[in-house]
Amino acid sequence: MKKRLLGALISSAMVASLLAGCSSSNSGTTEPVTDGGTETEQTTEETADTAATVEEAAQEVAENTESADGELIDIGFAQVGHESDWRTASTKSCQDVFSEANGYNLSFVDCDNDSAAQLEAVRSFIEQDVDYIIIDPIVSTGWDTVLTECEDAGIPVIVIDRTIDDSDKYAAWVGSDFKQEGLAAGEWLKAYADSKGITEINALVISGTTGASAQIGRSDGFKEVADSYGWTILDEQSGDFTEDGGQEVMESYCKSYEGKFNVVVCQNDNEAFGAMTAMDNAGVTYGPDGDVILISFDACTAGLEEVKARKITADFECNPLAAPTVEEVIKTLQSGGTPETEVYMPEHWYALSDAIVEFSINGEAQEMTEVTDEVIEAQY
Repeated sequence: MKKRLLGALISSAMVASLLAGCSSSNSGTTEPVTDGGTETEQTTEETADTAATVEEAAQEVAENTESADGELIDIGFAQVGHESDWRTASTKSCQDVFSEANGYNLSFVDCDNDSAAQLEAVRSFIEQDVDYIIIDPIVSTGWDTVLTECEDAGIPVIVIDRTIDDSDKYAAWVGSDFKQEGLAAGEWLKAYADSKGITEINALVISGTTGASAQIGRSDGFKEVADSYGWTILDEQSGDFTEDGGQEVMESYCKSYEGKFNVVVCQNDNEAFGAMTAMDNAGVTYGPDGDVILISFDACTAGLEEVKARKITADFECNPLAAPTVEEVIKTLQSGGTPETEVYMPEHWYALSDAIVEFSINGEAQEMTEVTDEVIEAQY
């Protein structure tokens, strides 16, 4: 597509040049115009009009999502994997938006949570000479070399969801403020505990994939609040954002910290589902009516269903539907514009009515959404 677009623009420029040349050569043989201006003035105006028309046509080519011959924009997408409901929704969003019907040819690689495989996928996209590369980075470091290769190949990169911390060689990032999510969970817990007369917090954290920006941000945000209020974080271990991982870690916690914890923080819904199974098996009660406050992140449909079932006490959204925003970035690049380098997705905090409390983050009041059947139906 890059080559086709360039060719169209060059052709437009050649047409403009030829038309201007023809007008110039005719000016020496045409009889002077006496009713409204000279022959030279008329020719100059015609040439200007022609050039403007050509420029408009070239701009139309640049702004089109498809080339004139109907060929598609080639996009390579290196996805983290398929470890969660959130990831499935993120993948589907990209596949729906970047479809052939919408003018795209999407090459999709599920990297199965393998960082080396993800780097190889990006290099494969470079060899294919795609027009754009989308990356949801498994980890936040180790990217500068391959992004330099993308830059050298003239292929813009758009990063979604998780962040890249060791390179700025990408056109834009679209995703969530993970630390803000962690802060929200912590400040909500403080307000909720106060409303229930709970004065001591002993928390267990089941974190996401170690080194992922989502894990780092949520851990840092929650710990910052915990430290400020003097809470005890008994332990934090990775469940890799999976249900099996959440269950395995929680089984270990139930044995090691039996009777010692009253809060469990899971860094995504699938880990929470696994933790629920482990606590069920261990006879630990949880949710608004239980002994343990269960906090989750992502707020997928299944997660909100567990909030409504009074199992997850509060769920903090991470919006996976980034593809429409990514498409706007691509349209901006297609037209020769410069997109915003950081675009944050809108997100909400969810609970049942008896767990909705007033709280703020750094002085900014937060709104909570009550989970209802209608809210669940509208969720991803």
